[in-house]
Amino acid sequence: MKRSLVLASIALLCVPLLFASTDPMPPTQKIIATFSIAAVDPDSGQCGAAVASRFPAVGKVVAHARPGVGAYCTQHYDLRATAAKALDLLADKKTPEEALADILKSNASPGQRQLAIIDMKGQSAQHHPTAAPKSSNYWGGMSGKFYVCQGNTLTGREVIVAMGKAYEETKGSLADRLMAALIAGDCAGGDHRGRLAAGIRVCKKDGDGYWLDMHVDKSADAVVELHKKYIESDHEARGDWGKKPYAHPCPNRPMPKAPQ
Repeated sequence: MKRSLVLASIALLCVPLLFASTDPMPPTQKIIATFSIAAVDPDSGQCGAAVASRFPAVGKVVAHARPGVGAYCTQHYDLRATAAKALDLLADKKTPEEALADILKSNASPGQRQLAIIDMKGQSAQHHPTAAPKSSNYWGGMSGKFYVCQGNTLTGREVIVAMGKAYEETKGSLADRLMAALIAGDCAGGDHRGRLAAGIRVCKKDGDGYWLDMHVDKSADAVVELHKKYIESDHEARGDWGKKPYAHPCPNRPMPKAPQ
């Protein structure tokens, strides 16, 4: 009788575990709160992504692209290991929706993921962290002609809207438009925790790896520093917009927090 009671008690204790949410993340995975944009230019055959965050060296974690294939952003939690698979799936002619479904189907915490993917045709898909904690608000995204932009831990929806508007309205190369979108998001408020790192990556048609791979890994004003670095470079990825003399894009913006 006592043994039956003990077994019943163990069974009752296990019920919450069986039905508990799988969304809480393992402690080994670090939160990547950020805003990013991925885009393609079918005419030039270029593709790429740009990102900013309070996470150090964020450009090397979130933004991924492959010549002739497309671009992919993985954020909210560090899931960079999926980048190669996502781009492999696009290369195998899977649609962006199929690629994301494949990545998420075996993932233990889909509600904590924010993913975006776009192929060279401009077909795109996004997945947002619906189980994100309150500290990750605001999160959201939007897509348009040949781009997807997304973010979490933002000051508000104006960050996403500003990015999309800047990408659509900037006249220049793909790299120019990605950089302009990143600046617009930062000037609109960006990551509500402050500024630390930013990066931009672009691949060109028939290239090998990243054509442009520019980063600021730790700075009190990472996007502005990346912008200055880009403008003052002589990289061929720059278009007319990127060749204008450097000027601070939003000098009246509140001062960012110092990196810690």
